[in-house]
Amino acid sequence: MKDKRILFVSSEVVPYLPETELSSTAFNAAKNAHSKGVQTRIFMPRYGVINERRHQLHEVIRLSGMNLVVNDMDMPLIIKVASIPKERMQVYFIDNEEYFKRKAVFTDEDDTLFEDNDERAIFFAKGVVETVKKLNWAPDIIHVHGWMASLLPLYLREFYNEEPLFTESKIVTSIYNNPFEGNLDEELADKVKFDLNDNSKIATISTPNHTNILKSAIENSDAIIHGSEDISEELTSFIEEKEIPVLGFQEENFKESYLNFYADLVSAT
Repeated sequence: MKDKRILFVSSEVVPYLPETELSSTAFNAAKNAHSKGVQTRIFMPRYGVINERRHQLHEVIRLSGMNLVVNDMDMPLIIKVASIPKERMQVYFIDNEEYFKRKAVFTDEDDTLFEDNDERAIFFAKGVVETVKKLNWAPDIIHVHGWMASLLPLYLREFYNEEPLFTESKIVTSIYNNPFEGNLDEELADKVKFDLNDNSKIATISTPNHTNILKSAIENSDAIIHGSEDISEELTSFIEEKEIPVLGFQEENFKESYLNFYADLVSAT
């Protein structure tokens, strides 16, 4: 895998957000690949709770400045970047004043999901792709972590399906046992349809709950990794039906297992 390119796209990454199974796994997957000579880029949202001064985030003017269309609205894209101390890994932050300035991640002070989480997820997915295009950086593998990033596989397969930069990219999605209660905005499918214009591609997210959003990611991925030891039976069965490569939950042999899994996917290209 030396000199191969892996794009890690995660809704959470330490040290920028508190340590969770997801934020730690996303970081360690990138760190381990980087230590073996893999070229890595990490993307995450620039939530308002991230301390820009402490983590030394700075805006990349040459990457910022474009507008992304979300639900027929032009939303300015701001790109910030930081380096993880000691690791020499670059992290790119997708930012927008409307979607990410608030001092919270997914929910308000009453632990209620933000009403625009669906649009934030669309903006994040499109922002990642447009930024990678500007970087002209063709990844061999795109590894997706977390539900906020889980619309990315759908957009790559359908909205950006003719983008040559991603023609050979393999999409890997890690599935975690971290569900949210209830649904995202009921119009999520219609907002995505604005971009895709194909009902058959958005049927899975017609009821935009946590399980269905992950199902959408699964059906548009080339391989799946169990990021948590316990995955719901519904998702486990759905994964099995797809007959794609699956890496079970790893605890002791995390580093070697992930690297071997990546290598097998790249060699199968």
